[in-house]
Amino acid sequence: MYLVYSMAFTATFAAMLPYFIYKAIRHGKYAASLKERLGFIPRTLDRTAPVIWVHAVSVGEFLAAEPLIHGLTRELPGLRLVVSTTTLTGQALAKDRMAKSDCVRDAAEPGHSRPPATAPSESCWQDVFYFPFDWRFAVKRALDRIHPAAVVIMETEIWPNFLDECRRRGIATIIANGRLSERSFSRYRLARRFMRQVLRSVTLFLVQTRADLERVILLGADPVRASVCGNLKYDAARLPAAVSAEPGSSLEHRSPVVSSNAAVHEDLIRVLGLHGPARLIVAGSTADGEEEILLAAFLRVIRTPGLGDARLTLAPRRPERFDEVARIISGSSAASDGGWVRRSRVGGQGAPGGLANDVATARIILLDSIGELASIYRFASVVFVGGSLVPAGGHNIIEPALFAKPIIVGPYTDNFRQVTNDFAEAGALARIEVTGRRAQVESLATTMTWLLTDKGAAESLGAGARRILEMNRGATGRTIAAIRSTIGQGIR
Repeated sequence: MYLVYSMAFTATFAAMLPYFIYKAIRHGKYAASLKERLGFIPRTLDRTAPVIWVHAVSVGEFLAAEPLIHGLTRELPGLRLVVSTTTLTGQALAKDRMAKSDCVRDAAEPGHSRPPATAPSESCWQDVFYFPFDWRFAVKRALDRIHPAAVVIMETEIWPNFLDECRRRGIATIIANGRLSERSFSRYRLARRFMRQVLRSVTLFLVQTRADLERVILLGADPVRASVCGNLKYDAARLPAAVSAEPGSSLEHRSPVVSSNAAVHEDLIRVLGLHGPARLIVAGSTADGEEEILLAAFLRVIRTPGLGDARLTLAPRRPERFDEVARIISGSSAASDGGWVRRSRVGGQGAPGGLANDVATARIILLDSIGELASIYRFASVVFVGGSLVPAGGHNIIEPALFAKPIIVGPYTDNFRQVTNDFAEAGALARIEVTGRRAQVESLATTMTWLLTDKGAAESLGAGARRILEMNRGATGRTIAAIRSTIGQGIR
């Protein structure tokens, strides 16, 4: 069965190769990662200590993994941690965080720059690289170079050859923050016999919910090695000490984690003109097809008596769509009254800052930057979380909930079904239930207008969202305890 799987994987890769080549040429994606994805990972690791390899596909998984990484280093201080990602954005964020961490780092190979050595701390990981393709030769080469004592895989990344090779070498594999949607479960069941064999290679399943546990067991996971620990994303950011803090409180602009960088917070206020009383709608992580709906709904909002000062920030999920969204905004009726501006054209991003005065009065802001969305949520009157008006599965609603913001989502939230359901059951979000562009524009405009004009309702939704976070925290501690009891004795 593994041979059949490898042949199918190769055929799929070959079929998608033209797409990869196009993306590499057009957007610079994939080309830089190819060498490492074939297993050629730089030999920069300290071999005097056991290594734990943490794999996080992209930004969301990495942010969920961060408190786990810090906790593992505290609980098992004798180990070294390395991090792999699959996406370019996840790689960039992980490298940025590593560069800022206080960690003992060995000298690098020529051409592989590393920050200067400092004293070790809890936020210590030693290298960041791309996860190998699931070909046996690439997997073997990567494992030969890293020699991990254990591999922690975030969410549910099932790579049969990788898991089987770890089993053959006696390397513990842990699925952390595991989730298995009904759709994925139905798809995996088509190859249930093979999946049973694959899942038996996993040492430990630590899943988010009871429903996830039942599904992985039905697919073939050993019930003795599977348990519910909760959702790490609830622990991925520190709750602000005071939700109603006045401007001037601090935020780290590259993550939802509150920091002491007050200068960054003040810079966002100055550059984006966020110091005034205007109502701000923030639409985060938007997907193709959503911006037109949002702009049409926003036009209805600003034509409502008393809401003429409302502003809109659009933050596309994918950087390669920034120019496309800029064209959409420039052609919209909503931008003709008050104008619009691109974040990248104003101060703080290395571009000319001469447009800063225009930003303060611009009706629409295109947030074409990486890592600032979580901080912008702090200033929002209403938040729409994208990827949910179109069938893209939705995105993380926890970041705006940190600051007790009223949240709106569309009908498509499969990627965060449990989190969204937690909020919905507690009356802590507003959901656009309808499909079809015209109906969604009308429903979205009505909901935004309601939350912008009914302060009590907006505060109630936001407070409910904050309570959900406080009630569901603690998954990190449970996950660390389970991992330690499974592999701790072997890596001390």
